[in-house]
Amino acid sequence: MRYDRFIKAAVAGLSLALAAPMTDASAEVLTVMRGAPSGALQVAMNRAVVVESDTPFTEVSIANPGIADISTLSDRTLYVLGKEPGRTTLTLLGADGRLITNVEVQVTPDIDEFKERLTQILPGEAIEVRTAANGIVLSGTVSSITRLDRALELAERYAPDRVSNLMSVGGVQQVMLKVRFAEMQRSVSKSLSSSLTARGTALGDNLGLVGGNGSLVGNDSITSALSGAVPGGNENNGAMLFGFNAGGLEVGILLEALESRGVVRTLAEPNLTALSGQEARFLAGGEYPVPVSQDGGAIAIEYKPFGVELNFTPRVVDGDIINLQLEAAVSSIDTTNGFTQGGFTVDAFRRRETSTTVEMRDGESFAIAGLLSDDFMDLNGQVPFVGDIPVLGALFRSAEYSRQQTELVIIVTPHLVTPTRGEALALPTDRVRPPTERDLFLYGRVAAENGPGAAPQQGAAAEVARQDFSGSYGYVMD
Repeated sequence: MRYDRFIKAAVAGLSLALAAPMTDASAEVLTVMRGAPSGALQVAMNRAVVVESDTPFTEVSIANPGIADISTLSDRTLYVLGKEPGRTTLTLLGADGRLITNVEVQVTPDIDEFKERLTQILPGEAIEVRTAANGIVLSGTVSSITRLDRALELAERYAPDRVSNLMSVGGVQQVMLKVRFAEMQRSVSKSLSSSLTARGTALGDNLGLVGGNGSLVGNDSITSALSGAVPGGNENNGAMLFGFNAGGLEVGILLEALESRGVVRTLAEPNLTALSGQEARFLAGGEYPVPVSQDGGAIAIEYKPFGVELNFTPRVVDGDIINLQLEAAVSSIDTTNGFTQGGFTVDAFRRRETSTTVEMRDGESFAIAGLLSDDFMDLNGQVPFVGDIPVLGALFRSAEYSRQQTELVIIVTPHLVTPTRGEALALPTDRVRPPTERDLFLYGRVAAENGPGAAPQQGAAAEVARQDFSGSYGYVMD
């Protein structure tokens, strides 16, 4: 008997020792009384709340066991365990079968644990967490879109498809993109050719070059012999003609030499501003009409854009880190590679474009595209066998040499920008006003600078407008 009492006492003590910490540390306590209205019971998901009754109960039921589960500890105490977010009703009945009370049980996501994880993952972010119905509501201001996405992704773990986002992104969220197209083209070509003709009775009076146009000053027989071999005036700066008579034989020699060099520079700098996450488009140029055949033989016109084009979508990732998805192009009409059919002539386009995605910080630059092209051509033609004769063979040979080099680079630079007051902005037209009739007809002035009313009188724009530009400034063409 003593051993039985000792064992029972030990088991009871162990049960109290295990139950007491659970009740104090992991569960709240709600006390209900017969006949008194009971408030709603808030239970976090996967947490338990102790319900105590002043009247012993004999029967306990839960309306929706999928939302909450119950476990009795005694005839006056029970556990309510939250399983899924939602609302249900807990009913307690007494020994006489009469209703003791109905308790509304509301199971919500465990925001305490969520707040702890949110603080660990995103320290320093002012994010407020609340519960609403069966979900989580996030509000406050975060420093970047990336951190906002991380907070939403974490909240989805605790309340799938029940997260309301009321957060806003602080800091600068507008991006100005500066794109620089720089292209240099260099070309060199050299040619050297000669022609030898003869005409006379000794050769049957029928040896010579025929065809083309052009005229020579000199003997008519040499003119007819070299007709068409000499280019017209101003066509070739390096053409020289020699002619002489040897008895009944008339000889004409034509030497052609030409060297040309050229340099072309192309520079375009489009600037465009857009809100983070929004697409912006820019076109400085025009549209070229292109005829397109339709069903039934009809001809329709489609317009193809050309000029400087820029499409980009910026995203401020974190702080001053900017993600850029962009398409940039510079195109122009190329009349040398056209297409003609049915009376229509369609010119080709010369186009340099790039499409890429890069990431950089505010004010940093990136060369997103580059091209180095070097085309070389060397052509040598001669009369067989005769052209191989030393010295004299040069009269029966022609040589051509050409080389074209192209260098292209595209550089992008993003900037985080904020708007300013309109009075602080200066325009190119702020320093110029239309001329009066006296200035135009009497003095021949087409515009007057810094005249009365031609510029703002105060602010940053006025400082620029009052500058005295002497000499050449702006874009000057010599």
